[in-house]
Amino acid sequence: MQATKPLKAPRKQRKLLHNAPAHLRHKFMAAPLSPQLAASKSVKTLPVCKGDTVRIMRGDNKGFEGKISRVDLKNYRIYIEGLTREKVDGTTIFLPIHPSKVMIKNLNLNDKWRKAIVDRKEALHKELAKAEKAVEKPRKEMEKAAKVRKEVKEVAEEKPVKAKAMVEEKPEKAKPKAEPATAPTKAQKKPAAKKKKETAATEEEKLAEKEKKLKASKAVKKTRTTRKAVSEEKEGGT
Repeated sequence: MQATKPLKAPRKQRKLLHNAPAHLRHKFMAAPLSPQLAASKSVKTLPVCKGDTVRIMRGDNKGFEGKISRVDLKNYRIYIEGLTREKVDGTTIFLPIHPSKVMIKNLNLNDKWRKAIVDRKEALHKELAKAEKAVEKPRKEMEKAAKVRKEVKEVAEEKPVKAKAMVEEKPEKAKPKAEPATAPTKAQKKPAAKKKKETAATEEEKLAEKEKKLKASKAVKKTRTTRKAVSEEKEGGT
């Protein structure tokens, strides 16, 4: 098979198209498939064949649809059924259309070679899809593992920073909390009862001391009276 080289000079490009062999001319006659057909067949472009239904996408006859009646490899043109014009002498002729201006709406798969090409591309597309899915699973797992590692690193870096900040900050004096204005509980009532008992004991002691003082004062008065009486008796005896 003859290999084609990329050409940049216009004169060489024209010469290549003019002198191209038949198998290369067939490739130059390729047209894109419709989105629905491309999704179902897993093919983007194919060379046009007689019997394909196409739609014109550009030019004066934009939107026209029909079957291809003839393919002219020599002049790189196709002819569509129903797309004709009248000459001056009254005869009707088919309008030649370049394959780059059409989109294939339906494929003619009567040719076994063309059908084999489409089947091969479908199988290749399915294999590629399976390979991509098989690669995506470990890739997702690796991404999850990387995210977890990043989170762990961030947490590990934040902890020493927080510890340093806590050390640098001076501890503030704790303000006394305002006691809630609630009814005293049983635990709070006990000290009040103890205080009452203590006050009662102190009052009893005071009373006992007063009684002692009164007794002592009475005893002093008696001794004084007895001393006076004794002294008077002595004076009377003399």
